[in-house]
Amino acid sequence: MKLYLAGPMSGYPELNFPAFHAETARLRALGFQIVNPAEINADPSAGWLECMRADIKQLVDCDGVALLPRWNESRGASIEQGLARDLGLRVFLASHLIGLLDNGIPVLSSAAVVEMVQEAA
Repeated sequence: MKLYLAGPMSGYPELNFPAFHAETARLRALGFQIVNPAEINADPSAGWLECMRADIKQLVDCDGVALLPRWNESRGASIEQGLARDLGLRVFLASHLIGLLDNGIPVLSSAAVVEMVQEAA
């Protein structure tokens, strides 16, 4: 399963690259193919629009999006999450992903199930 990693960058030290790289390593170790915007746009001086254009081109070729903490406080990550949902892609909190089955189905933590039940209630 190929996932795009979305999260906050602007306003964070080092553009939050350490968090993006750490989560990318964790998810790749579980077997996911990860598209990491910190790898797409490694130049910290690149403009926001330039980065979003490059990132969105990669996002649309993914099976879904994995969201980092505080993604909803980020204009760019909110756009990416909304686009993914509008395209019918799967959207996950990255922290809920704990494995990948051989058939490509992601394994979710029990915390994800608890949140889904609470939202449904």
